[in-house]
Amino acid sequence: MIEDWHLAQMNVGTFRFQPEDPRLAGFMDRLDDINALADQAPGFVWRLQSDSGNATDIDVGEGPLFVVNMSVWTSVAALTDFVYQTSHRDVMIQRRQWFEKPAGPYQVLWWIAAGHFPLPEEGLSRLRTLAASGPTSDAFSFSRQFPPPSSASVGDRPVGEKKSRRA
Repeated sequence: MIEDWHLAQMNVGTFRFQPEDPRLAGFMDRLDDINALADQAPGFVWRLQSDSGNATDIDVGEGPLFVVNMSVWTSVAALTDFVYQTSHRDVMIQRRQWFEKPAGPYQVLWWIAAGHFPLPEEGLSRLRTLAASGPTSDAFSFSRQFPPPSSASVGDRPVGEKKSRRA
């Protein structure tokens, strides 16, 4: 059943400056508000955070300016609404002021069993899978989504993609 699955997401970035640099203030000063907005958003389940209340100070071994963000949602629609229909969108529009241009995918989505909260290593592995193989049911993006495993009776093909017919 669809209720047995939640959507995990990870996005990563490399700061252009040290976190305390005034040039990052436009991002850092918004973190608490954006995180509070996520916490109250319909469909929100969980987000990665340290004692600081966000994840920018969690070291995942990719360099001192590399940051991760992870969250879990009840559906792609819930996450999409938060990302593109709230003030979070304004932060995304300005991200190049604060983050280096990524060389590959910087966001990945994947389905997890409800009640599971992924570790950063899991998200980084999914991001590497997306970079190496493109979108699959194991690691996908907003632009090419896959259904939860329990509703994948259509096989390993994106939502909305038609099955080819054999003559």
